[in-house]
Amino acid sequence: MRRRSPGLLGDPDFRRLLAATALGQLGDRVVFLALPLVAITALGASAFQVGLLTALTTAGSLLVGLPAGAWLDRTRKRPVLVAADLARALVLLTVPVAWWAGRLTFRWLCAVALTHGVLTVFFDVAHVSYLPHLVGRARLVEGNARLSAVRSVTGIGGPVVAGPLVGGFGAPATLLASVLGMTLSGLLATRIRRREERPAAGRLPRLVRDIGVGLRFVLGQPALRAVVLGDAMFNLFLVLYQAMLLVCLERVIGLSPFGVGLILSGMGCGALLGALLAARAARRLGQRTVIWLAPLVTCPPTALMPLARPGWSVWVAAAGLAALSLGGVVRVVAQSSLQQSLTPDRLLGRMSATARFVSWAGIPLGGLLGGAAGSAFGPATTLWIGATGMTLSALPNIGTGRVIGGSVSRQAPHTGHRTPRR
Repeated sequence: MRRRSPGLLGDPDFRRLLAATALGQLGDRVVFLALPLVAITALGASAFQVGLLTALTTAGSLLVGLPAGAWLDRTRKRPVLVAADLARALVLLTVPVAWWAGRLTFRWLCAVALTHGVLTVFFDVAHVSYLPHLVGRARLVEGNARLSAVRSVTGIGGPVVAGPLVGGFGAPATLLASVLGMTLSGLLATRIRRREERPAAGRLPRLVRDIGVGLRFVLGQPALRAVVLGDAMFNLFLVLYQAMLLVCLERVIGLSPFGVGLILSGMGCGALLGALLAARAARRLGQRTVIWLAPLVTCPPTALMPLARPGWSVWVAAAGLAALSLGGVVRVVAQSSLQQSLTPDRLLGRMSATARFVSWAGIPLGGLLGGAAGSAFGPATTLWIGATGMTLSALPNIGTGRVIGGSVSRQAPHTGHRTPRR
């Protein structure tokens, strides 16, 4: 009987990246739950303050997103992954230290959220740009699917770990789990042995021009432009929704931190199922179809949460959140693989940073709008608005035409440089 190939799992360097991703993502998922709960439970933050904190967490994409991509195209990516992980761990460590010293304030928490978000931009852009160097273009879908599966598992485990820790030790102390995860992730990434060629160094005055090249590449190609515009719309309303989700669960429905953790773990279960189905869905339906069909099918169930009341209806609504996560992972795997496959190596950093910049441009606004809407109309109405907007985010990608096998998959638009032959 023919033995099944282990695929990328047979590559020691990919296994190290996978393990580092698992540890880092576990830390990130704890931050996702613990940092807002520090504001809500430890500092008594208002709905608008929670929205502001969410906005600052993601404002780094607007501040450094485009320069980060241009700079990363000129340097090796693995050292950036290591440095960003260790720096994020150090920044998060200041929260429990300040809390124990009696010095923690909302302003301090905002500064930590902003700094952590800026460092995360460098980490994420480097991670997306590094994967094609490590696994090759032919295995991008497999690589992205396996990494998404790991993120989904940590999406389950992170809230399960964080909920009891918040309940037992308080939200500030729970961030120590994030510090440990990101530290171990950075140290493990140093053990990846495959040599990464140093890109040709460029002069600083070219930075603005290089940023322009990335913008023209992404926005000048219909397939990539539709993806980032749909993503921008989805992210704006997702963050608007998330800004009030924890407030609704904790203050309106009255769940304990452990119950909130279980709800978020259910979202992780949906994400894990999505990671397992992502590659099959992309092969069966095509990447372009998956990108618009996933939000159209899986976002409407999020409207169940504002209808929930203490009791069984909360867990029915939690199934709607799990569906959202499932569709989100399937969509992200398809669009990440599509973006990477359409981009030449020398533009990967700029493509990733530009796509992130456009896609995430509305996230800080979403946090502010979520906080303002929560203060003006209440958390439940804000969740209705978010559910509607996420569903409509499918529109930019509907009817954009076939990409796989078409001319767009073979030729990049003019960027001022010749595209190398593949």
